[in-house]
Amino acid sequence: MQRKHLPLIIAAALSLMATGANASGYRFGSQSVSAQGTADASGAEANDASTIFYNPAGLSRLEGTQISAGATVVVPHSTYNDTGSTRFTGTRTGGTQANDYAPNSVTAPSLYASKKLNDQWAVGFGLFVPYGAKLNYGSTWNGRYALTDVLVEAITLNPSVSFKLNQQHSFGFGIDAEHMKAELGQAVDVPGTVAALRTPAGATQGALLIRQITTLGGNPAALATAGDGRGENEVKDWGYGFNLGYMFTLDENTRFGLSYRSSISHQMKGSTIWDFSKVTSDPVVNRVLASASNRANSAALVSLRTPETLSANVFHQFDAKWAGMADVTWSRHNRLGNLDIEFPGTTEGAEVIRQQWKNTVRVALGGNYKYNENMTLRAGVAYDESPVQNAELRHPALPDSDRMQYSLGMNWKLDARSSIDLAYSYVDFKDAQVNYTNLCNTLSRTCTGNGETTRGTYQTHLSLVGISYNYKF
Repeated sequence: MQRKHLPLIIAAALSLMATGANASGYRFGSQSVSAQGTADASGAEANDASTIFYNPAGLSRLEGTQISAGATVVVPHSTYNDTGSTRFTGTRTGGTQANDYAPNSVTAPSLYASKKLNDQWAVGFGLFVPYGAKLNYGSTWNGRYALTDVLVEAITLNPSVSFKLNQQHSFGFGIDAEHMKAELGQAVDVPGTVAALRTPAGATQGALLIRQITTLGGNPAALATAGDGRGENEVKDWGYGFNLGYMFTLDENTRFGLSYRSSISHQMKGSTIWDFSKVTSDPVVNRVLASASNRANSAALVSLRTPETLSANVFHQFDAKWAGMADVTWSRHNRLGNLDIEFPGTTEGAEVIRQQWKNTVRVALGGNYKYNENMTLRAGVAYDESPVQNAELRHPALPDSDRMQYSLGMNWKLDARSSIDLAYSYVDFKDAQVNYTNLCNTLSRTCTGNGETTRGTYQTHLSLVGISYNYKF
């Protein structure tokens, strides 16, 4: 297995794939139910405590003490059609089509609280899910040598403060404490390795392997029935960053916002476990294969930086009922080029992951309609670019592509102090072609990898359903 994909899963690139959210990469796109209703075009609206995420300068607009607690349920639908995945030997990987690899649903919570201290100062605290992914292709699918399953979980704690200089200018600052955990499973191509050792180029190594098996009392004939080995990785880390916000109020109906969220450096540390115990029915053969694989249970180390983002947004109240808003967000994904995955304390060569992500832009337009004193309706549409450049750099851990988001939402006032936000979004991804080749193989001693080529097409769409409760003290 290749710990290479470990970072792939966690990396800031880490902006989430189709099974977890609606923003590009591994980033979980819904940090606020009220913002989701406008397709996240509402950065300059600053209508509730979730402004902590979108623009902390907006805290200056909130009166008293406010709390907003919500959850977003993501319901993905994704299909994969294999078009000829191969081993490093050039033969087909065989196996089964990937079915039901996306979860039935994924739920992400959010919690925000704000308090106005005086006419100039306000403070707040946010808890939200910035990144996430969950896929389980099974151990027999065509692309199992790329990965079988992946799980990424992240949570951010975001204390914030805002300062209102005057009626026009407000500033905000926050600290981000981010915890990430990632798990990855992958098959090891033992059948392909055995086949390669039977060729003229691998004959010397093959003969040595057979002698070792015979010397230890094993049956070399068991090699003909060899199945896949397996590797599992788990890593985690805390990282720290910051976010900034500025809000300019032109008049009582119009305001503009700028916000910046820094990258976060992670030193992902954990462990890797290899299992060759079920490759054949002969335990001696399995032990020899495990030793010859040059894979040993060890620590795992991945260094990475998440992408920073810069957003510009505007809000305008047209009349007593209608309001419009827009947001443009730039994400610096190109920090994630090729990644070196290291295995401290072993002789295994590092794995190089070719990602070479590009920077992306997300554009969103939204609007509010005040139906009556107790109900406000919302709608929005957004276009979001994927950081993946092409099929040759698209991996099954993140079969990401450009997408459109269509959102509807509403705020329903229960009384003078409390309200409920509801939101629904449909996210439609462009068909994603995969033609990713791992440039290492199982016979190499200078790098780690299966050498597989995964070829296929993903078709994905998903629904997001959000609900939150807001209370003003």
